[in-house]
Amino acid sequence: MFCYQCEQAAKGEGCTVLGVCGKNAEVAALQDVLIYTLQGLSQVAVEGRKVGVSDGEVNVFTVKAAFATLTNVDFDPDRFIKLINQCVDLREGLKAKVRAAGSSAAFSEGPATFVPKPDKEGLLEQAAAVGIMSYPADTPDILSLKHTLLFGVKGVCAYADHAQILGQEDEKVYAFIHEALAATAAQGLGLNELLGLCLKCGEVNLRTMELLDAANTGRYGQPAPTKVPLGHKKGKAILVSGHDLLDLEEILKASEGKGIFVYTHGEMLPTHGYPSLKKYPHFYGHYGTAWQNQTREFAQFPGAIVMTTNCLQRPQEVYADNLFTCGLVGWPGIKHISDRNFKPAVDKALELPGFAEDSNGRHVLSGFARTTVLGVADKVIEAVKNKAIRHFFLVGGCDGAKPTRNYYTEFVEKVPKDCVVLTLACGKFRFFDKELGDIGGIPRLLDIGQCNDAYSAVQIAVALANAFGVGVNDLPLSLILSWYEQKAVAILLTLLYLGIQNMRLGPSLPAFVTPNVLDVLVKNYNIKPISTPEQDLKEILG
Repeated sequence: MFCYQCEQAAKGEGCTVLGVCGKNAEVAALQDVLIYTLQGLSQVAVEGRKVGVSDGEVNVFTVKAAFATLTNVDFDPDRFIKLINQCVDLREGLKAKVRAAGSSAAFSEGPATFVPKPDKEGLLEQAAAVGIMSYPADTPDILSLKHTLLFGVKGVCAYADHAQILGQEDEKVYAFIHEALAATAAQGLGLNELLGLCLKCGEVNLRTMELLDAANTGRYGQPAPTKVPLGHKKGKAILVSGHDLLDLEEILKASEGKGIFVYTHGEMLPTHGYPSLKKYPHFYGHYGTAWQNQTREFAQFPGAIVMTTNCLQRPQEVYADNLFTCGLVGWPGIKHISDRNFKPAVDKALELPGFAEDSNGRHVLSGFARTTVLGVADKVIEAVKNKAIRHFFLVGGCDGAKPTRNYYTEFVEKVPKDCVVLTLACGKFRFFDKELGDIGGIPRLLDIGQCNDAYSAVQIAVALANAFGVGVNDLPLSLILSWYEQKAVAILLTLLYLGIQNMRLGPSLPAFVTPNVLDVLVKNYNIKPISTPEQDLKEILG
């Protein structure tokens, strides 16, 4: 196997025996085959659009199948075999439609002609020839950009899937996903073409996050600042981790009136701010962190646990009898709910003891989406003009297990008291419970939401720049980003598309970015790795 799509790639180079995430070589190989078949399906889809053919089933399948290959989503080899065969069936059906519409494309070689072997052993043999290091590339830099594009597109697919589930789609998003996947398998593309595709990926990801924002707020309302308990209530319990709001809603419905309290974990914390979710009286509080103590927290939780999307590392260490997965998430040996009928999880919660007594835990504030922040924009602008607020720091992104991620905790702790910290995504769990106080009634720590809510952060920055009559890069704002998986790659490409300068990225730089590609990013965007909190604050604030 060879995989280096996440920040924790072994030795900062790539996982070759077993993924740091827990993915084994068999699953990695089948994921490579699935991506190869998606490249072939995409080649046909690109030709189809030239003659006016766009297939809705193909579009949705492409997004879901690519999403399944993200870090920490699906570790079940049997499900990948089914996806590979479904992909080929859809490809052949689409070929017939494209030819019927008048296309003369031959589809005579490459992934568009791939025929999978009928069993797992045969597929594993085929995987050796179609891994990501086999993509056509004249130089390491070309291959690097193809991989950057691939991983960025995987992130776009994750956001597009969340949006599609709630009824928000855009043909332009699907068209680009197919264009990009086909490009990773194409011969003869140059550096400038691939750089352009990577920036276009950022542009399309911005649109996709806009769709997701509309999907979430359209169904659940605009998030509002909400005090979320960190303790627990006496009684039966269900813990919901991941990102998917529809899954959470269905769990709340299924458990209503049954004496069960529903808790969030990890990236589900911001869901407490949505009016249509917090109306449920048994939707109580937040339990645990995102990464650092996951295994221990899950082992100690006395109720049912439902994983809605990727956020659990090394799942083979958490084969708990009370653990369920749903949607795209799948791990061998763990019960899977495929139809949003969460009765099995509710029944398990009723069987288990739950919490024996109330816990007088602390509270945290969440729900500072763009409508809330921009609703007090006049106060923010006045505070900046009066020098009550000197600087804003967006400290956000992914969390992970590396000790070097303590940088983000220390950074926030050392931010001067006349500065405000905006945060989003699971990286905030390094410091989300810090009591930083406020500046003139404006909290110094503002939780904008999930990684899925990056659109809100962009809109806040754009609106403030317009209010001050300057560009975003001229705002007293610095981005201190942590990355882990492919959604973070997509967001980074969006920031580059928007021309954001002077970002600090860590805890390490992507292994798939070559020195020459990094040099382009440094020259054009002044992107730089994090150093120490003290040094970075000194450079930023002077």
